[in-house]
Order: sequence, then C-alpha cells, then structure tokens
Amino acid sequence: MPEGKTLEFKRDVSSHLPILRTVCAFANTAGGTIVFGIEDRSGTVLGIPDPLDDEERLASIIADGVTPRVLPDIDIVPWRDTHVIALRVHPGPSRPYCLTSIGPEEGVYVRVGSTNRQADTRLAAELARSARNESYDEQPVPDLGAGVIDLEAVREAFAGVREIRKEDLRTLRLTMRHQGRVAPTVGGILLFGTERLDHFPDAWVQAGRFKGTTKHTIVDSADIRAYPVQAAGHALAFVRRNTALSFEVRDDARRIEVPEYPPEAVREAIVNALVHADYSQRGAPIRIAIFDDRLEVESPGLLVPGLTIPDVLDGVSKVRNRVIARVFRELGLIEQWGSGIGRIREACRLAGMAPPLFEEVGTHFRVTLFAERDEVPEIDLLDTATLEALRSADGLTTSEIAVYIERTPRATRTRLRRLVELGLVVELGSGPNDPHRRYYVAEDPARYGR
Repeated sequence: MPEGKTLEFKRDVSSHLPILRTVCAFANTAGGTIVFGIEDRSGTVLGIPDPLDDEERLASIIADGVTPRVLPDIDIVPWRDTHVIALRVHPGPSRPYCLTSIGPEEGVYVRVGSTNRQADTRLAAELARSARNESYDEQPVPDLGAGVIDLEAVREAFAGVREIRKEDLRTLRLTMRHQGRVAPTVGGILLFGTERLDHFPDAWVQAGRFKGTTKHTIVDSADIRAYPVQAAGHALAFVRRNTALSFEVRDDARRIEVPEYPPEAVREAIVNALVHADYSQRGAPIRIAIFDDRLEVESPGLLVPGLTIPDVLDGVSKVRNRVIARVFRELGLIEQWGSGIGRIREACRLAGMAPPLFEEVGTHFRVTLFAERDEVPEIDLLDTATLEALRSADGLTTSEIAVYIERTPRATRTRLRRLVELGLVVELGSGPNDPHRRYYVAEDPARYGR
C-alpha cells in the first residue's frame, strides 16, 4: 500500500518532531499506522537493528510529546532476517491533540492525504466539537433574535410537505431557547436567515464552465446565493446548460436524451456538498467546476474526524450539520444517511462511466465525475483464471500462478506484467529478481484516489 491518510513509513526513530506531528495528526483525524524501518519514497524495507530499544524510545517520545496523552499500540513485526516496528494510533476521544512543546494554538495537526497539516483555530474548534459529539449548526447565535429567520421562506420550502407554524422553528432546530430567550441557530441562519451572507459570507455556490481541462479560460459562470434548499436546483440548472446532451435510439425506435453526466450523480454530489460543508471555515464557497473532460464539486471541510474515504465508500456516515441534514431529509432532498456516495457510484456505473473520484484536497472535499465512458480492459480466459486464482488466495508467486494456469513461469511473468500495466494486479517485492515477490488483485482505485 502507498502512504496515505492512515499509513506512513519512517526510515528510523531518530527524528522526533516529524514522528510527533504524524501521531498528533492521526489521533485528530482517522487514526493510522506508522511503520518504522521502511524508506518512505521507495518502500524498501531497511529494518530496525535494535527494535526493543526503539520500541521503548518511541513510547517515551509520544508520552512526553503529545497532549492530551496518546496511548498507541506498538508491535515489533518480523520481516525476513530483520524487524520493523508498527505503531498504531487510534482516533482520539480527547481532540484536539497538540504537540506539547508548541501548545494548542499552533501545535494541532490533521492528516490530509499523506501529509500532516497544521490546523487553524477554526479547524481545531471543529475537532473539539466532534469529540463532544456536537454539531456546529446546532449552536445558538445569541446576539441575534428569532426574527432573522425568514418564516415565509420556511413555509414555501415545506409547501406540500407539511404546514409550518412559528413554533415549528424550534422543532426543526432553526431556533432554540438560550439564556432565557429564543435565538436562531447557526443552521437556521444558514438555511433561512434573512441576512445569512452577512454572517456567513462564504455560504454560497460558485459555478463555472471552463474551456479545455484547466481554469485558464472561463466561458460561463454563476454566483448562486439563494437559500440552500433552492440553491441545489439552481446549481443543477447551471450544470444542465453547460454540459452536452446526446441521443440514443432504443430498440423500439424511440429516441431518448442522454445527459453527459448522470443527473442523479450530479444531484447527489451537489446536495452532499450543501449538507456536509464545513460552514465554520472562511475563505471559500462551495464550488462547481465543469471542464471538457470532468465535473468537480468541491466543498469546504475535510471528512468528519474518524472517517476515511474507504469508510464513506462503504456507506459509513457521520453528519456534520444536523440541522441542515434534518431539513433536507424532511424535504426529500436526501434519503438515508450514507447512501449519497453509493448512489453517485452506482449512477456512474450504470451509465458506463469511469468510477468517480473522492478525495480530500487541502482542507476541502472534492467529488470528480469523468465524462469519458469507461473502457473495460480486454482480457482472455487465462487472464480471468489468473484473477480468480489471486482472489482465492492471499497473494501468489509467479510459480504458483504458473501451476494454476498450466503455463511456464516465463509465459506467466509476461501475462502478469500485462495485468499489472492494466491496473488489475499489483506486485509486492523488493525488486524484479526478488524470489519472494507476490501478486495480488488490485484494489478499487476510487478507494484511495489517483
């Protein structure tokens, strides 16, 4: 596996500060494992000469270097004629964790991809809220009165769903009782605040259509500043007018319209961005960018602490904005929790498109839909037999596969090299002449990003 959000390689235990940053970042986000004794760029296993001494040294470094205290699992793992050390850090219940020597103002780190990023005060506050199981949009805004909620806009949004009375604003958590008076919540202002952009200037959607595959030339744009429940429709309309439409003739001679991107996938990506954005961040709105070859929907905020991209692909969900999510769900704009990503992937699959890409970029979350239809690699019966053999075992050597498919080792190596180039198989070993080299079926590329 490559280094990523939950995995890092270290050559040795000599550099204390980088180790502490990674431990802190893992504890603040989704946990992870640091493997000592591996060269980080090449992946070459170098081993640890004195694993028992280094194990004790690591425990001491982490105990003194991270606040609140982190209790990792440290294992000495044999590898051929040497050992490596695997240090497993669990997602911490006392976030935010910081470097003891620096303190909480500048010593908090989070994991973004395979890097550690310093968290600003807003992100540190988000980490603390997640540890307390609190939602940012449930917080009261005590210096404003309940009158800032546009009651008519709420009634218009719920028209045909249910009748809205003034007291229902509290049921929906758009307002709450705070210190003896009724005050709006952050979610109430974001959804239906009459002056919401004065208080949250980045709570809007920026949409653009670009010529080519870069942002050098823009051909159409829109600043969508409507209430979020309306913004979803406006954003979908922008995508429709800026993407291609083709036609297919069915067997019954009917001609049907085929959008460039599956409407359900686009809708889910936009609605997910509106519901799960981190509105406590400042500096960037939700962005929709359409290029000749792809469509990107990007929202501020990393995944909720404790989640990884493989988690969300498996349907695991944690709601960041409970007020916004509840309103969208009552309005039928979202269904069950955690199903949106699955519907995006399924819509793209049914349309014959390449799998969508989900990734954390900077402090944002991005969904990319690709316009090109997926081309299935051409494989023959022996390729299929090879893949079946690999799926039934935890890695096989060239000679083991050769016996299974009844071919010579040389012919099998040629076939395996082609499957590796197609991305269907991965090989693990120290080099092309490693007699212990083993082959495995490749993971779904969308699980880890490109």
